[in-house]
Amino acid sequence: MSKKNVLIMGAAGRDFHNFNVVFRDNEDYNVAAFTATQIPNIEGRVYPPELAGRLYPRGINIYDEADLIELIKKLSIDEVVFSYSDVTFNYVMTKASIVNAAGASFKLLGAAQTMLKGSKPVIAVVAVRTGAGKSQTSRRVVQILRDAGKKVVSVRHPMPYGDLVKQKIQRFGSIEDLNTQNCTIEEMEEYEPHIAMGGIIYAGVDYEAILREAEKEADIIIWDGGNNDMSFYKADLTITVVDPHRPGHEMIYYPGNTSLRMADVVIVNKVVSAEPKNIQIVRNNVREVNPDAQIIEADSPIFVEKPELINGKRVLVIEDGPTLTHGEMEYGAGMIAAWNHGASEIIDPRPFTVNSIADTFRKYPNIGILLPAMGYGEQQIKDLEETINRTDCDSVVIGTPIDLGRILKMNKPYTRVRYELQEIGAVTLQTVLKQKGLI
Repeated sequence: MSKKNVLIMGAAGRDFHNFNVVFRDNEDYNVAAFTATQIPNIEGRVYPPELAGRLYPRGINIYDEADLIELIKKLSIDEVVFSYSDVTFNYVMTKASIVNAAGASFKLLGAAQTMLKGSKPVIAVVAVRTGAGKSQTSRRVVQILRDAGKKVVSVRHPMPYGDLVKQKIQRFGSIEDLNTQNCTIEEMEEYEPHIAMGGIIYAGVDYEAILREAEKEADIIIWDGGNNDMSFYKADLTITVVDPHRPGHEMIYYPGNTSLRMADVVIVNKVVSAEPKNIQIVRNNVREVNPDAQIIEADSPIFVEKPELINGKRVLVIEDGPTLTHGEMEYGAGMIAAWNHGASEIIDPRPFTVNSIADTFRKYPNIGILLPAMGYGEQQIKDLEETINRTDCDSVVIGTPIDLGRILKMNKPYTRVRYELQEIGAVTLQTVLKQKGLI
């Protein structure tokens, strides 16, 4: 039989993993191309031969997803494998219809095909949407395990936006590691909080190689999920975070609904600031699709370093970039802090945006008056800095997980907003970890 020609639709993460574990050494398939979307400037690269393996001595080209139909026809594609996350069911099936109409089959790979098995226990923390609170949930789990005397290593969902060969295996144990490995703001937002609490976190491109390295220094591995994707590792315990600020999303987003159905434990986060009716909607939906999961209610209370820079001030609010863009959140911790601490006005950044930041608002018009902390490369970080410095405000409220003041030179005072997970009720994460024999 002739090889099937495959195209993998991705966003520099799940796509590379699916290739590595299913297609890399598979003689039955020829992966003719990747496409890229969601993240700026990740197309036009090559998945390098050093990572692609013996069947691909020239590597594999990565194209813009806008060229999908043309590529299916030009490369005689038989199958298109959809490999990115945090999109609606309607979005996925629209892509399927486009692919089918162009003549190719459309495929979604499942957990059994793509999850790697480790030699150490794995706890997976995932979510039904970007911005639900999985990062602080991961940190809470890490802290409980460390307090119990366990050696814990976290592995983060991939964000390889630079040199893919250099990013095959990345280990971060200090702030200096973030600098020497040229991390983007998006990467630092996920890695720095783990480092700040004295932890170690891995990421990269080849997640089997990463797993083998992490196992050398861990009793337990934490899978710190990205977007609303499934874990890359077979988990002994899966914790899925749901968001009552976006009730119903847990039922209509891919693969977040898959993550919900696979959960052993469901964290209903942000219950203090959510409407009671929305909390109940989410709980009912959890019970409908996963009646056996344990439900833990929690909140992510915020802590403001310098509330005097908010009270009575005209403030610019900066929130986590992906949470506002494809996460579609209308507000985050920064905005809550501005409301709670009496800002006199929230300044609209749109008249002051430049270059790629202006492009972001055009692509995601529902962001509104919040400034997403976009920083997928050196130029975009400069654009973010210039936008902040051009904005006519008294002070800046930073609702991202990292200290932007360490990265950007801002010409106005700023205050950071921090948040950590806090369980509410008799059943806690510690209770569950004990039940599962993990502590």
